Amino acid sequence: MKKIFLTGASAGIGLATAKALVAAGYEVWGTSRDPRRLPELSGLHPVILDLADNASTRQSFIAAQNDAGHFDVVINNAGSGHFGPAEMLASEVWQAQLQILVIAQIEICRLALESMRKQDRGLIINVSSLASRLPMPFMSAYNAAKAAMASFTMTLQLEMPSSSNIRVVDFQPADINTDFNDSVLKAAGSDAGSAAAMAQTWKVMERNMEAAPGPELVARAILKLIEQTNPPARVTAGAPFQAKVAPLLFRFLPQRVRLWGLKKYYKL
Repeated sequence: MKKIFLTGASAGIGLATAKALVAAGYEVWGTSRDPRRLPELSGLHPVILDLADNASTRQSFIAAQNDAGHFDVVINNAGSGHFGPAEMLASEVWQAQLQILVIAQIEICRLALESMRKQDRGLIINVSSLASRLPMPFMSAYNAAKAAMASFTMTLQLEMPSSSNIRVVDFQPADINTDFNDSVLKAAGSDAGSAAAMAQTWKVMERNMEAAPGPELVARAILKLIEQTNPPARVTAGAPFQAKVAPLLFRFLPQRVRLWGLKKYYKL
């Protein structure tokens, strides 16, 4: 029976994944800043974790690992977002977003790898985002952080010896119907023009969220990865056009055409 460490298990993709994993018979150490938000499920062990604090991140992971004995799978899923003009983004916002979405998650990877190397086996799944390749307007910190995690994950894959039994996966969801937008911090536009563009972009983002598949789709994909001996290095999940067609098209388009296409998509 595999033992799994899962961040952000109290809502959205994390909650759906926690439910799917325990239903499949796995033991899950699921994290939340407030453990009261975690469901009471047989096989789910609550862990208090605040990614905004690196010392807390280290202590929480080590304590959970000591409780479990070891982790076969570590899933970096927890996240947050900020919506506002890139040119107006304060350094404090950048620091907060990068701490939660990059620095703390890299620390968890480091601690996980330290243990997995002793066992010469294990799986790390870093949930980045399709936004790392198809950025959303007015979500610059989120886009940049997810791109950083995607690049970091690929670097780990490059550095991993071919003989290693440790696998690292970059999991990139497209739009998934969760309450993520409700938790996004919003800034004001710098002028009437940017405020109008922000309102239009948010309208499209809300529409996409409502039409997107539920988090159970991602949970099933993660469960499939865990059950594979040699999982793929990068996986996307979501509605077919967003998750499959758009990334394939954008792969072969020049940057100018990509920008034109994204502006048309968001009606900017």
